[in-house]
Amino acid sequence: MYVLIVPASAPFVLLATVMGLSWWEDHVLPAPPAEPVDGSAEAPLVPAAPAQLPELPRVDTMLTREVAGR
Repeated sequence: MYVLIVPASAPFVLLATVMGLSWWEDHVLPAPPAEPVDGSAEAPLVPAAPAQLPELPRVDTMLTREVAGR
């Protein structure tokens, strides 16, 4: 009979753990600053130009060359 209690109570234990961690995060951890401390506005990160990938050979070309080579 006790063997059935552990699997049945597992979701409630996990829920209590998540709720406890949520409470701990809200009440114990320090809140992040609302604005940057130094006040300097940083430039937004500009992504570099995407790398040019080599063009892959077409499948029908490969098959034609493969068959012609036989």
